[in-house]
Amino acid sequence: MTAPAPLILIPARMAATRLPGKPLADIGGLPMIVHVLRRAEAAGIGRVAVATDAPEIAAAVKRHGGEVVMTRDDHPSGSDRICEALGLLDPDGRTPIVINLQGDFPTIQPDQISAVLEPLADPTVDIATLAAEIHTAEEATNPNVVKVVGSPLSDTRLRALYFTRATAPHGDGPRYHHIGLYAYRREALARFVGLPPSPLERREKLEQLRALEAGMRIDVTIVKTVPRGVDTPADLETARRILAP
Repeated sequence: MTAPAPLILIPARMAATRLPGKPLADIGGLPMIVHVLRRAEAAGIGRVAVATDAPEIAAAVKRHGGEVVMTRDDHPSGSDRICEALGLLDPDGRTPIVINLQGDFPTIQPDQISAVLEPLADPTVDIATLAAEIHTAEEATNPNVVKVVGSPLSDTRLRALYFTRATAPHGDGPRYHHIGLYAYRREALARFVGLPPSPLERREKLEQLRALEAGMRIDVTIVKTVPRGVDTPADLETARRILAP
């Protein structure tokens, strides 16, 4: 019997600090959230839905033919939002894997979304994510660029040991820019959101450290490029240039 397909969930909210209302920001005539939805659909992995607490976002997604699941408005993170959404969309627990695709990645490539699933072929991996090699000193030293430090398993795979905003690891060799796209086993997601924030998570302000500190295994697929996230008005203009027809 074939296992059920993964579910791609895109958490979205209006209250972004640096760019309020950004899921609805116009990029080439479409709201940003719809660009992300289209990339997820093009990956051809399985069902795709936007998880939101905002009626405006829901209306925009539905207007463009997408599926929406309405969630509570008090979630502290996107991970908590997708955990609730997963329960609402699949209350019988049949979906074994859920992908958390951030709603501010309008330039992500569909094959990158597919690539995040690869480490979960190993049953000992709880969570999978992506990274790309860093090629500039500015990127390596920028605290807004999260680096993943890991043990190489192959040319395209790491086992994550740590995530940091610092320049790491020290010494000669590649460094990797973490990309905030995650694939969770259903049980791992439930365990993760049930854990309290961990000491290193609070210190680095990186949620994924909670999983590592709890002994969960995170493996990383190395891809060639970093999709441009949209956090500021300048990022939005960059996305508009990239996606201009």
